[in-house]
Amino acid sequence: MPDPVGGQPSGTAAGGTAAGPGRVLVAVYAVFALAAGARATVQLATRFGEAPVAYLLSALAAAVYVVATVGLARGGRAGRRTAVVACSVELAGVLVVGALSVLDPAAFPDETVWSAFGRGYGFVPLVLPVLGLLWLRRQGRVAGGPGRA
Repeated sequence: MPDPVGGQPSGTAAGGTAAGPGRVLVAVYAVFALAAGARATVQLATRFGEAPVAYLLSALAAAVYVVATVGLARGGRAGRRTAVVACSVELAGVLVVGALSVLDPAAFPDETVWSAFGRGYGFVPLVLPVLGLLWLRRQGRVAGGPGRA
């Protein structure tokens, strides 16, 4: 969406969600969307019967990463709201799946992106939504004052 002042997309305009450090977040989310999506696609196509829950959770993670990427890149109020929801779902997913995979490893015969709190991905899936939510909170305040997301 064009910025009425500068003509740039709102996500890349000065102070937009995809400006400055937000560009790094968009890039990392895009890489994770691609990695999780490719992994889930191969696993679902070739080994679905071995660990369907784990592979479907990886596909869900990929979808969440895509939504977060789009929300962060889009910027503006709608983009921020979309990204907040995606980052919140991601954080809840990594906490719940992480805890379940540690407490009951037999329930997850193969790892998901979120297993053991993202251990297989260097714990980035645990840290990424926290950083994303902090960035979005900061951007919401810049865009519309305190309390806006």
